[in-house]
Amino acid sequence: MIRPLLRPRLLVPLLVVVATAGGYAWWRSQPGAAPAERWRLEAVDRGDVVQVVSANGTVNPVTSVNVGTQVSGSIVRLHADFNSEVKEGQLLAELDPALFNAALAQSEANLNAAQAALRLAQTKEARTRSLVGKGFISQAELDTAVKELEAAQAQVELVRAQVARDKTNLRYTIIRSPISGVVVARNVELGQTVAASFNTPTLFQIARDLSRMQIETSIAEADIGGIREGLQARFRVDAFPGQFFRGEVRQVRLNPTIQSNVVSYTVIVSADNPEGRLKPGMTAFVQVTANRRDGVLRVPNAALRFRPPAEAGQAGANAAAKGSGGGSAGRRDAGQRVYKLVDGKLAAVPIQVGVSDTSWTEVTGGEVKEGDRLVTRDLAGQGGPQSQVRLRMF
Repeated sequence: MIRPLLRPRLLVPLLVVVATAGGYAWWRSQPGAAPAERWRLEAVDRGDVVQVVSANGTVNPVTSVNVGTQVSGSIVRLHADFNSEVKEGQLLAELDPALFNAALAQSEANLNAAQAALRLAQTKEARTRSLVGKGFISQAELDTAVKELEAAQAQVELVRAQVARDKTNLRYTIIRSPISGVVVARNVELGQTVAASFNTPTLFQIARDLSRMQIETSIAEADIGGIREGLQARFRVDAFPGQFFRGEVRQVRLNPTIQSNVVSYTVIVSADNPEGRLKPGMTAFVQVTANRRDGVLRVPNAALRFRPPAEAGQAGANAAAKGSGGGSAGRRDAGQRVYKLVDGKLAAVPIQVGVSDTSWTEVTGGEVKEGDRLVTRDLAGQGGPQSQVRLRMF
């Protein structure tokens, strides 16, 4: 047996409700509807307009040094670890010096041999010069003796340079801190062999002062025009949700970064870290105050975006025509206008605008004043809550 979806005694009241709602929606969509019902209005007022540029960056120490080694060898002693506070010149690690001691001993022995040869050459040159003066031998013999003396002197200098180099390499087996600070990273273990044949291996990373940090963030070229040194910034990190830290733009680097045809610039934001809560490597979400206007006349951004239904439709048709024609993207109209109700009808009001934020735009000129109520939305034509009536029956 098939039961009817609606009982006859409920059908008539339901049809009355549908007809009433449809009639009310139709009346709301008519131009003659009451302005308070048809349009959403917001007042022009005075207040602050703050233009903020947002970006992400990484927290790093202001000064950090990678400590490496210029010679190869095995780590035989470690004198510093993670988070160790070190002073400039303090011992950090030692490499096995056996091979360097042997090389130095060999060079010193070569130096002794070269000095002995030099003394012999000096004696021979003096004796030859005496004999030439007495006429017993020719001048050629003296020239040969002088040449041998000069060669012996050069050999001594050469070996002395080798001794100095071996002493320097021996000193390089002692790794010392170049600055005073905190050991942020230790990349070697006791007994590990480090090779410095092609590049300098990093043994430690030392941060000079963790009470002062900096954030390296990337700002797009569309926003970089408003960023300059000295601007105030604030940022937060995931380790302290809901808490903002204060900073200041310290440097705007001129070197651009281009990725997938997107140009950006590196901006350095410095911040104090007296309590040490900011750690190197944290991700910071930065907000830089690019422009600020206090107590200015301002209009809601929604009022600048609003266009009457007929005008909005024409703008959409023009945009579609330009897109199909393959022309370049249209520029934004330099003139701005808003709409207010005059005798229940929309009236366009031209204005000049300044700084904008996410909600408000500064008014720098035009025919609006504080207290004017501007149209921000067509409730009937732009999806108002009563513009459509839907009925679902089960």
